[in-house]
Amino acid sequence: MLASNNPGKLREFAALFAPLGIELLPQGELGVSEADEPHVTFVENALAKARHASRVTGLPALADDSGLCVRALAGAPGVYSARYAQRETGAAKGDAQNNALLLERLHGQADRRAWYVAVLALLRHADDPCPLLGEGHWHGEIAHAAAGEHGFGYDPYFYLPDLGRTAAELAPEEKNAVSHRARALRELMAKLQAL
Repeated sequence: MLASNNPGKLREFAALFAPLGIELLPQGELGVSEADEPHVTFVENALAKARHASRVTGLPALADDSGLCVRALAGAPGVYSARYAQRETGAAKGDAQNNALLLERLHGQADRRAWYVAVLALLRHADDPCPLLGEGHWHGEIAHAAAGEHGFGYDPYFYLPDLGRTAAELAPEEKNAVSHRARALRELMAKLQAL
């Protein structure tokens, strides 16, 4: 079960797990509410979400916590990426508000380096003392203007110098091959195969 109801994450994870013959059920289909994310690290929040989902359903659970870290902003928005503008200004929760605040905070900054982080936590049961973790980083920089129609969140502004495009300009299959989630999943799958 996937401990998320985020439609963008559901699409990405479904595509990443399909070649493995694994179908993920979103937690909402099983009546699982969103877990609190009170922690300041991606690892702790991923574990909290997976434990909550597994405890409610009795099923193994996969959770991710991911976000954008910007060097000039001391790592912000970080774990607060999805609710950045809401948390900082009281604005409504949403991608447009988050991107507007990010651009405002970076106004005049020469250093626009940033990286996406994804931490995956797989629990075999709610009290699993040895969860499997995968972590992936995807480095780029924040563009001055949005480009692309794919992806979600900060993707239209996340520019990849080596590809000459933003994450939102990548076809979904391209993104799923190189993204922070893909990298975290590869690490997690290597650990699973070692078992």
